[in-house]
Amino acid sequence: MPYTLTKRFTLKLLILISSPLFISGCNETRAMLSDSSQTEESVQTSVSTTDTEPQPLTAAPAENTDETDAATIQAHLEFDQFEDLYINDEGTHSIWPRLRAGFQLPEDIKHHSLQSELEWFAKHSEYMQRVMRRADPFLYYILEETEKRNLPTELVLLPIVESAYQPFAYSHGRASGIWQFIPSTGRLDGLKQNWWYDGRRDIYASTQAALNYMVNLNKLFKGDWMLALAAYNSGSGTVQRAIKRNKRLNKPTDFWHLKLPKETRAYVPKLLALKEIINNPTKYSVSLRCISDAPGFIQVKTSQQIDLALAAELAEIDIDTLYNYNPAFNRWATDPDGPHTLLLPVDAAEIFTTNYAFLSADDHLRWERHKIKSGETLGHIAKKYKTSVKHLKKVNNLHSNNIRAGKYLMIPVASKNNASYSLSSPQRLKSTQSKQRGGSSSTRINHSVQPGESFWSISRKYNVDMHKLAKWNGMAIRDPLKQGQKLVIWSKSTGKSMSAKYDVVKTHNPNSTIKSIHYTVRNGDSLSRIASRYKVNVKDLHRWNTIKGKYIQPGQRLKLYIDVTEQSDSPS
Repeated sequence: MPYTLTKRFTLKLLILISSPLFISGCNETRAMLSDSSQTEESVQTSVSTTDTEPQPLTAAPAENTDETDAATIQAHLEFDQFEDLYINDEGTHSIWPRLRAGFQLPEDIKHHSLQSELEWFAKHSEYMQRVMRRADPFLYYILEETEKRNLPTELVLLPIVESAYQPFAYSHGRASGIWQFIPSTGRLDGLKQNWWYDGRRDIYASTQAALNYMVNLNKLFKGDWMLALAAYNSGSGTVQRAIKRNKRLNKPTDFWHLKLPKETRAYVPKLLALKEIINNPTKYSVSLRCISDAPGFIQVKTSQQIDLALAAELAEIDIDTLYNYNPAFNRWATDPDGPHTLLLPVDAAEIFTTNYAFLSADDHLRWERHKIKSGETLGHIAKKYKTSVKHLKKVNNLHSNNIRAGKYLMIPVASKNNASYSLSSPQRLKSTQSKQRGGSSSTRINHSVQPGESFWSISRKYNVDMHKLAKWNGMAIRDPLKQGQKLVIWSKSTGKSMSAKYDVVKTHNPNSTIKSIHYTVRNGDSLSRIASRYKVNVKDLHRWNTIKGKYIQPGQRLKLYIDVTEQSDSPS
């Protein structure tokens, strides 16, 4: 050895070498992703895609300083130093040496934008720790797929730039998942998107699509990875036009000389800075999380659609952990048309496989027998049971939307209540919309989208920022709005003026999901139809409005108390 250890450190080293941590490399440090590692911001967030430095998307964990003494601090420091020693050792089971070995992007770049990114990451090492904790289960798989295609292994770090490895990330540009696919690009790359499932958030499928897309971009730009990365961010057409412009002006056509969007000009330097940090963590005082060079999950197969709460029970994990490994599933169950696979932590996969072998075909879902009432449609029934019209028709062998009162339908239903599926799409939306915005003086207003309305027109109506309006509702401004869709608006205007001008009611308690609205009776309305539409009871309509008979008149105003979390659009 080129240096001598003190007796004190030699003793520590011998103890650590003999411990399970050293013997198994990083295996003992890998933990399942559960709700404890998620915050509201990491569940439903608008990822910043400006040219500013990457901001931490979750709050740093609080330190318990009251119980921390000098000896404990010293012990942590010494362990961190030891960890840095052994995770940089080629003989260990850490993933970092293998990742570094595949780096292919240019080095020793002395550009001011790269230096500013390096400075930011060096100052925010806690951000890197949070990102790596989220990335931990997926790095091995992404590295494997990158190596199969002989791609630069720096691409394993790209989801940090794209989404901070947040599986539920959603940007103002409608991009979703850790690789941030927009809907159209996702469909072109084979990522299915429907009411049940969004392949852009599928860790397994989206990684395949993203890396295949990278292969094509690299060919398009003749092996120039800097240009390929720029095209991944801003589109190949944007980069090609910038190249043509420079050629006309007799200017260089490398990445650093192209006139590209601000976001793209910061995008590539961020990745290069991450590469430098991983290559030289000690130089930048960054302690890398010890991540195993071993699978972080196993893909298991199911024979058909399965309730996610049941799947979690079979795997003996909590349902939030299941969603974090399988963020593509929007609802309480997997997509009836597939994929019929789940990603599970390694130990949980073995348990699931054993338990699943004893599960009968009829027990994958809970079923209810529904008697069709007069006036009901498949849309009404699908909304009531939180399923899709397409699936209702499939399981009941219906060839059209025509149904008869008095007949029965078999309906697949969730085995748990709505709150149990806290990371499903409706519950994430509920969490986002319930978050207080604009301080305690703000008034929450529930707005029902009218024909022809847009984010712009609604924002003007309530005098709020259009981008904030979209964010309050977990959307992007380019997302389409549907008639009857419920939006939450936080306004600082007085409640009286709002209530007088618009047919809405302010709510003083934003955490309550029960809201008061006024409804104007239309031609053809009945108490039964109104009750069905707003998921309330006819008897309650009588009580709230002192209606004695069963008849109502067009133009009559009714007061209703509705649960806003139940007022969703009919699934399709």
